[in-house]
Amino acid sequence: MNIIHLLAMAQDGGQGGGMFSTLIMFALIILIFYFMILRPQQKRAKEREKLLSSVEKGDKVILVGGEHGTVIGLEDKTVLIQIADNVKVKFERSAITSVVRSTSDSVGKTS
Repeated sequence: MNIIHLLAMAQDGGQGGGMFSTLIMFALIILIFYFMILRPQQKRAKEREKLLSSVEKGDKVILVGGEHGTVIGLEDKTVLIQIADNVKVKFERSAITSVVRSTSDSVGKTS
């Protein structure tokens, strides 16, 4: 209600009112941009970083290219994934899109 009142006062003002209303509109646009775009993006980035740092040996993972496998080795920036019997491939941690930890969950199971 206070912002609406300020906008009404800015429109009623004379020469200085145009500048004041422009500043208020820019401030509103910046606030909307922050709450609609920047804040949710920062939240997703924190969740992704938490997911990548919580990967452990034995976790079943799904990679960017759609490969399903099990983590058998961890390094600082890479993970060793077993995607089939006697097939082990090293990937960057950032290639992991999701982690499937429960064995009863049918999503991400390899046959």
